[in-house]
Amino acid sequence: MHNNPTQETMRSIIQRIATGPELSKDISLEEASAGMQAILEGQVDEVQAAIFFIALRMKRETDDENKGVLDAILRASHSKTAEVDELVSLADPYDGFNRNLLVAPFIPAVLAAAGLPTVSHGAEAVGPKFGVTHRQVLQAAGLDVDLDVETAAQRLKDPKIGWSYLDQRHFCPALHRLIPLRRKVIKRQVLTTVEVLAKPLSGQHKTHLVTGYVHKPYPAKYAQLARHAGFDGALLIRGTEGGVIPSLRQQGKVFRYLEMGQEAPYEIDPTELDIVQEARAVPLPEQIQQQDSGDDVAPLEELRPAALAAAQAGLGAFRGEPGPAYDSLVYASALILWHCGRHPELASAAREVRGLLDHGRALEHLR
Repeated sequence: MHNNPTQETMRSIIQRIATGPELSKDISLEEASAGMQAILEGQVDEVQAAIFFIALRMKRETDDENKGVLDAILRASHSKTAEVDELVSLADPYDGFNRNLLVAPFIPAVLAAAGLPTVSHGAEAVGPKFGVTHRQVLQAAGLDVDLDVETAAQRLKDPKIGWSYLDQRHFCPALHRLIPLRRKVIKRQVLTTVEVLAKPLSGQHKTHLVTGYVHKPYPAKYAQLARHAGFDGALLIRGTEGGVIPSLRQQGKVFRYLEMGQEAPYEIDPTELDIVQEARAVPLPEQIQQQDSGDDVAPLEELRPAALAAAQAGLGAFRGEPGPAYDSLVYASALILWHCGRHPELASAAREVRGLLDHGRALEHLR
C-alpha cells in the first residue's frame, strides 16, 4: 500500500528541516507552499504540522520559505478587488498588545475621513501573545467585526464610510482553524510573521501594506514579502509592541517603498508634528492589572477591561479630547497620508488629521 503524495511530501520536508542546528536543510519556495497548503487543507496530522512550524523556526526560515507559506495562505483566502482606486491594508500583529492601550483600530476611520479607503484585519486572540486585538477593541466600541469580504468591500466604496475591519475567520477560515494548534506550539513561528501580509481586499490601481516591526531584520523581510504578495507600496513602522504607532516621546524610524521599488529608511520625530508626550504609548489604566508570566509576555489578567478602556480612549480622541490616544492617531494617520502622497510632509498631514478629529468628521465615518 502506497502513501499518498501529500504524506510523502511532508515526510520529506520534515526529514530535512528537523535535523538539528547544523544538519537541517532549507526547503524550496514550492515545497514550503505545498507543506503549508497541505496543513491548511487538513491533510497533515497535528503532530507533523507542529513539527513543520517548530523546525522551520528553529533553523530560521529563509526568504523563500516565508514566501511559500504566504503563497499558500493567499491561495486559501477569500479575496476581492474593491471599487476604489487606492486602498490601505493595515495590519497590526495578530497576537495583540498587552503593555499599552491599543488605539490603532481607529486609524482606518480617520484615513477614510481623509478620503483614503482603509481596511484592517486580524483575529480575536492568537498566540504567542494572546493580547488585546483590533477585533476586541472595535467590538467593545459597539462596531460590527463580522463582515464578509463582499460587505467589507462595499463599505470601502461608500463615501460616508470608507473603512472596514475583516476578521481572519471570515477571509481565511482554514488559517483561523489553526489557532488551537498555535496555542500548543507556544512560541512565535512563521505564521506570526506572514499573516499580516494577507490581502483580502485590494484597490483597483494601488494597494499599500502598513504594518509594524520591532527588530532590525524585519523591514527587509516584510518589504520583500510585500512585493511578493503584490503590494504596490509598503510603510513599515517601528512601533510600540511591534504595532503601527511609533513611540510618542522619542525619535523613530520607518521604511517605505512605492511602485514596487526598493525600501528606504526615514527618520521621524514626534516633536515635528507638535507631539510632546511623556508616555511612549497610551498607558494602561492603573486598575487594569498585569501578571508576571516569567516570560517575555506579561498577559493582562482580563482582556475585556483593556479592550473597553482602549475603545473609550479611541472614542475620546474622536471627540477631540487631547492626550496620548489623540496624539497616537494623529502620528500614525499622518505617516500613512504622507506615505500615500496625500501630503508632501508630515506636519501638514498632522494638521489635516487634527481637523478631522476636532470637527467630528472622523467620528462620522467611524459610526
